[in-house]
Amino acid sequence: LVMVFYGSNGKSNPVSMENKVEHQAKNQITYDIHLPSDLGMLYKVRLGLQSLEDSTSQLSLHHFKMQNTSTLDTFSLTINKTLPLSLNGDRWIEFPVEWPLKEALSVVTYHLTVFSRNILSERNLVHMTACIYGTHGDTGDRSLLWLLQNVQQGEDDESFLVIVDAVELGELDKVVLLISSETDCKLDIKKLHLKEALKEHPVYVFEVNEAFSVNANKPKIQREIPLSFVIRGDNQKNYIDNNLHKEESQTRNLTEYTIKVYTGDKRGAGTDANVHIILFGNDEKSEVFQLSQSLEHQDPFERGKVDTFKIMTKNLGNLYSIEIGHDGKGFASGWFLEKVEITDASRNSVYCFSCNR
Repeated sequence: LVMVFYGSNGKSNPVSMENKVEHQAKNQITYDIHLPSDLGMLYKVRLGLQSLEDSTSQLSLHHFKMQNTSTLDTFSLTINKTLPLSLNGDRWIEFPVEWPLKEALSVVTYHLTVFSRNILSERNLVHMTACIYGTHGDTGDRSLLWLLQNVQQGEDDESFLVIVDAVELGELDKVVLLISSETDCKLDIKKLHLKEALKEHPVYVFEVNEAFSVNANKPKIQREIPLSFVIRGDNQKNYIDNNLHKEESQTRNLTEYTIKVYTGDKRGAGTDANVHIILFGNDEKSEVFQLSQSLEHQDPFERGKVDTFKIMTKNLGNLYSIEIGHDGKGFASGWFLEKVEITDASRNSVYCFSCNR
């Protein structure tokens, strides 16, 4: 059992419930814990099971009482919940701390809808959590794939609903995804929609549009997804207007880079692995781009071939380095890369990065 305390100035690290006080009453355990003095006024507690060694383990919680031993301020709450909340369900509960003369936040049920292309077929192979951030803190890492609801499958995409109970987060601003797997698989995630369960709007939209390649040898992939836009109206036109405004503003601020990748003319030079690239400039660095849609060849990175890719990203300034690599997928995945040429049309500049290995 661990707890995380949220104060007006930040949050504590997870506090393990280990320091039990002697002379326990029946069905009641008292702990002494020490919190940083700079947390400020406590407003929320997150309580949960750090890990489940046995999937049948359950913990029934009836009552919670907390007292500041210096001021003797006391807070108590009747919980009457069992963790995890359902079979393989959420291992965390949150509640607001209600101090005298101070209005407490409320507990809100959030609906998180995940739009993807293949998660449903991969859900038994992959571990995926999301931490939702707002102006009033975060939810901590909550599992997305344990309990899927309202699963819908279309021709080229699918969606499912995840229900998260949390002390109200205020205006939402980002979601951090953590993805890992004990076997080779690929998750293609399009976007996330977040809203309060009892309200139609606002809907917070987080565009992802990324395929994540994971395997047992790769550490957890962590991706921070900033808020893309908010649907505040109640009709489709509002959604379209928001989308168009977002796309127009993004297009105004984005730069197109043309990337030419030269695979060497040697035996075994080509690869069928998934290749990615990151661009580094003196102003910014780009996100990770998967180089999959070659303008010349359906099967890119073959011996002696040149493949061209176009990407859009923020203006990076003058490029000074790149990171390029692959995920090792496929038989004999080794790749002999000769060089990479990148054209920045906005600066009329061409950059050449030699590799020859």
